[in-house]
Order: sequence, then structure tokens, then C-alpha cells
Amino acid sequence: MDFEFKFEVTAVDPHTQARNGRFHTPHGIIETPVFAPVGTQATVKAIRPSDLHELGATLILSNTYHLYLRPGDELVKEMGGLHNFMQWDGPILTDSGGFQVFSLSDTRKIDADGVTFQSHHDGSRHRFTPESSIAIQENLGADIIMAFDECPPPNDYDYVKQSLTRTHPWLERSLAAKTRGDQALFGIVQGGVFADLRAESGRFVTSLDLPGYAIGGLAVGETKPQMHAVLDVLHPILPQNKPRYLMGVGAPEDLVNGVMRGVDIFDCVLPTRLARHGSAFVLGGRMNLRNAQFSNDPAPIDPHCTCYTCRHFSRAYLRHLVKANEILGHILLSTHNLHFLINLMQQMREAIRQGTLAQFGADFLQHYGE
Repeated sequence: MDFEFKFEVTAVDPHTQARNGRFHTPHGIIETPVFAPVGTQATVKAIRPSDLHELGATLILSNTYHLYLRPGDELVKEMGGLHNFMQWDGPILTDSGGFQVFSLSDTRKIDADGVTFQSHHDGSRHRFTPESSIAIQENLGADIIMAFDECPPPNDYDYVKQSLTRTHPWLERSLAAKTRGDQALFGIVQGGVFADLRAESGRFVTSLDLPGYAIGGLAVGETKPQMHAVLDVLHPILPQNKPRYLMGVGAPEDLVNGVMRGVDIFDCVLPTRLARHGSAFVLGGRMNLRNAQFSNDPAPIDPHCTCYTCRHFSRAYLRHLVKANEILGHILLSTHNLHFLINLMQQMREAIRQGTLAQFGADFLQHYGE
């Protein structure tokens, strides 16, 4: 089945590079800018699909590497694809598995054709190529799939330059291997923190006229100013009529800075990971509910927050759950943290429509701190 993936820009902020958009997929329209919760193993940790709908999530991400290893992409295909398997009826994005494979630096071997690596579960040997990554993602059945690429160390110029000689042909092979017309293949721009390499990669990737473009290799150890500089370099290169996806970025300040630099889609494990460690997003930064000062605090995490957690539970109770390592603590803090980011994106979409994002962003960044 073929599907016409269409991205329409519906509003442009007059004082920043931000825009509102609508990306049409087989499982619904994604209003952008958007934050996608990460469901690595076909589940957003501690959150039900119905809760995601209630939170206002419209796009989630699942992981090719992990699902290939367990339970296996063939099984997911037999179960009707990811949407049916995990009972999520909205759009899904899968990454290519490249980031996870290349993070296995002690066990993987790269060559021009692909990567051989060991499973982190049992040490068994496996191989990913652009063709096999696309085949796995076609079995999984996400709406948006990613080209197989290498995520290189961001500050090693010679290595990053050499890496592009692999990544760009792998994109062409990924495109040639794709057979399903109901999946949008995004190419990934790499190049580390180097303006000339980012520009080179951006020009090559966009020359293939894909439905959307991802920016990879950020939030991997570079500074915030370096991240911003890369986005500024790519803004005039990436087409205005295609969505832009900043991979693996989800800190609130990074969402604001990214949107103001023209990014449309974000994803990150941060909100649920922080929740499992007892931390909550608040306007002033992060609240560590393990701290003893909250042991008899009757206030909610944020008196102004409208999430289920803040409407019903005190900091004292949440601290008790965290200290006792109760599953409900993970659920309630994940609910709050996801609400915080999804609501932040809603506020930014409205500010773009009103032409006030620059002031909104400045106010948020002034008050938000770690």
C-alpha cells in the first residue's frame, strides 16, 4: 500500500526559525513541533498506551536493535506489526539500530558493507547492513523508519570525515532496499560538531528528496553551544517543506532551543529514565524526590501542573514510593515528566501561532535551570 507522506507548514514564527507543521502518516497526523516518548522495547516504560493518549502523545519511538534481538522482528510481523503488537494506534517511528550497534564499541567491527556485533544479552554474534536494517524495520511496520548510519564520536574530525564515506553510501543502499510504500524513510545528517562536514552531509542527504530528515550525532558529549551551532549550520540547508528530526534530544532547555532553530521532531528516554531515579521536571530545573526535605511535604511536585500525579499526590508520598522502590513511583513520576515535555511542546506550538515564541523561549530559559 502506497501512502502520500505530506508535510505542511501551518505557521512560522516571525522572530525565530520555528514553525508549526502537520506531517501526514498512515496512522494519523503529527502536529509539530512534537516530542515523542521512547518505547524502546515496544513499551514506554511504566506507561500504558491509553495513558499516552491521555497525556497528548501523538508519536512514539521504538528501537530496531532491541526488538530484533528480543522478541525478534519476525515475531512482531506475525503479530500484525508494532501497532497491533503493542496496541498503539498512533504513528510510530523506529530508529535503524545504528546508534545502539555503534555504542557497543568493545564488541563491534565495522566494514564498508555493515557492522558485526555481539548481543548485550547473551554475547551471540549478529550483523547489520543497510539492507537488513530496512528489512527489520519493514517487519516492525513503523510509519517512519530511519536509514542505517554510523554515529561517530563528535569531536574527532578525521574519523567523522571518514565515517561520512560509509554513512552516505549506506543511505543510498537503505533507500534502494526499501519496498514498503506505507513507510517514510528519513535520511540522517551526520558530521560531528564540524560545520563543513555537517554542511557536506546535509547537502548529500537532502539531494535524495526524502520525506524527512534527521539530525544525528548530537547529545553524545558535545557542548550545548556546539549543538546549537550545528542546528544553525543546517537550517538553510534542510528543506523548509520537510520535517526535521533531532534524534535523542529531550532535555527541556534543548527542546526550546531546538524549536527556535527550526526542529520539528524530538525523542528521548530522559523523562522516564529520570522518573526511575526519583527526579521530576519542574520549571526551576529538576526536583530530586529522594531528598529528605520532601519527607513531610504535602505539596504536589508543581502546584500549577495539571497532570494526574500533581492533581492527586504529595511530594511526601512520592518520596516514600521512590525510597521504597515501588513501581507506582515510576508510573507517577513518568506520567508527570512526560506531561511536562508534551505540555511544553503544546505551549510552544501555541506561541508560534501567536508569534510570541522568542519571548516564551527567553522566559523559559531564564527560569529553567539544572
